[in-house]
Amino acid sequence: MKDVALTATEPITVRATKDTVSRIDTLAAAMDRSRNYVVNQALQQYLAANGWQIDKIKEGIAAAREGRVRTAEEAFGAIAAKHGWS
Repeated sequence: MKDVALTATEPITVRATKDTVSRIDTLAAAMDRSRNYVVNQALQQYLAANGWQIDKIKEGIAAAREGRVRTAEEAFGAIAAKHGWS
């Protein structure tokens, strides 16, 4: 199965250990996909997860600057109440 690029792409060069490349190739073979496909999927997942985290950190900093904060006791109390913990 060949990978079909749906959007314009740009080549990049990445250095990785032989073990990492071997693991990528093993996964690609098991999925009947190219090394490029596996690396792009990994990059997309990494960027999505870390992008979400950065956004949440920025939201937290903005909330703190605006005075919208809770004490640790309030935060832990809310979590406990949500889960029915005592």
